[in-house]
Amino acid sequence: MTVSADSLPLDPGIREAVELLQEAGVETFESCQGGEGHAFPEPTIRFHGNNVQGFRAYAAAMEYGLPVLALKRSWSVIDGELSGPWWEMVFHQGVKRR
Repeated sequence: MTVSADSLPLDPGIREAVELLQEAGVETFESCQGGEGHAFPEPTIRFHGNNVQGFRAYAAAMEYGLPVLALKRSWSVIDGELSGPWWEMVFHQGVKRR
């Protein structure tokens, strides 16, 4: 189930991108507008999905004119065990539709 962008506080600098990706069916679970004092240096959205979902999300981002910097498949190591994977879409600063 996708959590609505309205049900959680979102950084204003990433809200539009989260909402657009969710409209396209992307199951987001974490986002940050990036910058000093934030969890990520660049605007980032993390989302669930299989090995194809990242490419679908990228296509949607391109269609909406979002300034994608990188698309990553990520795992974390928690207590010595791999956790994940999930996708991370990273944007250029000032995420605005072109």
